Amino acid sequence: MNRRFALLALSAFALSATHADAAKPKKPAAKARAAVPAPAPLGDTVRVALVTALGTIELDLDHKHAPITVENFVRYVDAKKFDGMPFYRAMRLNWGTQPNGLIQAGLQAHPLKVFKPIAHEPTSATGILHKAGTISMARYAPGTAMADFSILLSDLPSLDADPKATNPDSQAGFAAFGHVVSGMDVVKKIWDAPLSPTKGEGPLKGQMLEPPVKVLTVRRVAVPGQP
Repeated sequence: MNRRFALLALSAFALSATHADAAKPKKPAAKARAAVPAPAPLGDTVRVALVTALGTIELDLDHKHAPITVENFVRYVDAKKFDGMPFYRAMRLNWGTQPNGLIQAGLQAHPLKVFKPIAHEPTSATGILHKAGTISMARYAPGTAMADFSILLSDLPSLDADPKATNPDSQAGFAAFGHVVSGMDVVKKIWDAPLSPTKGEGPLKGQMLEPPVKVLTVRRVAVPGQP
């Protein structure tokens, strides 16, 4: 899960032309590549649409209060790295009001797709709490989040930062950074999808979707009333 990769750059060779080479007709110069347009700036709220095999989920990401996390997520969106990723996990809690739990998606630390981990933005700093419909970054230790995330089907305050907790991990909590604005019915469909009885390790065993639910595309979409 902590794999990394490096691209090796091969230097191009440049040798002096021989007399025979000089006599050859020169090839026309290659056309200059078209400039890649810069990504649109981010407003206080960034809306994204996750088009899945089971329907579309729209989320409003809170750039104003969780700028590091939102900018990281949108970087993956703009690079189209989320296209084709799976929703691979459904955590189903058998207590409380149903449905209770979350679904999880992402790149699962794919070495060719992930960017560097980002700094942790706790709920105690952002004020974005883990309520039903919240999107939150998955991680190991605080500061290891990259591309995987969860969408909650219920309020899960245990994921919020708790400065009074004795466990450092609970003190930090998880980084919530937005919420679903449409498509909670699709979230529920993914949560209800079949699970493998054998896949997954430790506490994840029995929570892995089989088959995973494919995300076709993830794109920014306009927020009404926002330029």
